Amino acid sequence: MNAGASALSLPALFHYGLFGLPLAMLALPIYIYVAPFYAQRSSLDLAQIGAVLLAARIAAAFIDPALGAWMARGGRSYAALIAVSLPLLLLGFGALFHPPAMPQAATLAWFLAALLLVYTAYGLAGIAHQSWGAALSQARAQRARVAAVREGCGLLGVILAAGLTSVLGYDGLSLAFAVCLLAAGALLLARAPRPAVSGVTAAAPRSGWRLPFRQRAFRWLFAVLLVNGVAAAIPATLFLFFAGDYLRLGHYAGPFLIVYFCAAAASMPLWVALARRFGEARAWGGAMLLAASVFVWAYGLGAGAAWGFAGICLLSGLALGADLALPPALLAGLIGAAGHAGRHEAAYFGWWNWGVQMSLALAAGIALPLLAWLGYVPGQGGGLPALAAAYALLPCALKLLAAMLLWRAPLQHIYSDHLENRACAS
Repeated sequence: MNAGASALSLPALFHYGLFGLPLAMLALPIYIYVAPFYAQRSSLDLAQIGAVLLAARIAAAFIDPALGAWMARGGRSYAALIAVSLPLLLLGFGALFHPPAMPQAATLAWFLAALLLVYTAYGLAGIAHQSWGAALSQARAQRARVAAVREGCGLLGVILAAGLTSVLGYDGLSLAFAVCLLAAGALLLARAPRPAVSGVTAAAPRSGWRLPFRQRAFRWLFAVLLVNGVAAAIPATLFLFFAGDYLRLGHYAGPFLIVYFCAAAASMPLWVALARRFGEARAWGGAMLLAASVFVWAYGLGAGAAWGFAGICLLSGLALGADLALPPALLAGLIGAAGHAGRHEAAYFGWWNWGVQMSLALAAGIALPLLAWLGYVPGQGGGLPALAAAYALLPCALKLLAAMLLWRAPLQHIYSDHLENRACAS
């Protein structure tokens, strides 16, 4: 099936986007659950866990652009690259969440090696899947739809992972992940629409890995991604600690996550509509302001404030929908405006994922050791004011900085193209 220039049907988009579900089922555990998992089930302390996460995520950050450059040069189909990633994803997930009993040094090495395998496989699958979606259509009215369907399926995967972990534990999650990965991968490879440029990454010059940063608009957008990414990664890293030790509501962690991600999924059509009316950049900036104005109230909550925190999860989840759907659509528009559609998507998304990984690395590598230095020890009651400030106040300040950068970013040509397309359609 070839996407061509016609509108992509919802079933076609679903065949493409469903693969985001198992990828998100992997992303939630490695970004939220992995630190508490090893804190509770191994002899590693919080500083050691933070150091391993920092090292693995920095390494993964450099793996992603290398993968993107390799994919852009190689002339390989996105489908073939995703097929290669499937067994690696299964092996990495199993190793990470089912470690054998070992001495502390061996546990550290196992933890690091499993994370590197997971991040490499996830980067390979994620870059290929995102590039596939960016190449499906250059119609401005469709790029937010493509991203929204993919990220909406991803949110369903996050909700499924949170619910399964709460009810069935990591064994049940592992089995469900394997089934969903193989089923969604088979559907993607057999039924998803192929890009109009034949679904093969065109062989690019060896200097193509530097190409995205030659675009001034991409450099600005990349800076926004980094700042906004750290703002999102800090509360993701600290969520289970905040819910368990500060709010004393650890048994409600799964439902809180489900409320948060359900709200994000429900908000997707709204953000797509706002993006079509005002442009992706303006809609995304508005979502950042909404997130900061809501999430700051988490700092004032006390122990047992279940309804207050649920309300914050609900409202900040609405803003998350924009964080997921609009930046990839904005990047796809930037690639098209630069004349690089169908040729260099993998190079752009390789650096894009580098920024995501660096944001996660900074969040884990700074927040966890800093909290340990300030006296916070999981489950022991000390350092709770520092935990609350790191969880609630610091991300809001970074969100406001990201919104200011986005407001000043030179993205008017993408917005102008969007307006021109909308005027022609009317």
